[in-house]
Amino acid sequence: MSAGVPGRSPAEIRRDIDMQRQDLGRSVEALRGRVAELTDWRRQVREHRSQLIVGAAVAGFALGGLMMLRRRR
Repeated sequence: MSAGVPGRSPAEIRRDIDMQRQDLGRSVEALRGRVAELTDWRRQVREHRSQLIVGAAVAGFALGGLMMLRRRR
């Protein structure tokens, strides 16, 4: 016995498969667009410029402090 719905014709099964392929194609395209958006580093820099500046300043002060501690030894 088949695992599908009893009584479905081959044409109905093909139609369902075609609909699922179309849905999958749309989902893949949407995912591709989202991945492109998230991996666009230039856009990410534009959108998070202030956070990057603060992070760079903190990292600079931390590295400078470590360098001063090493020179004192």
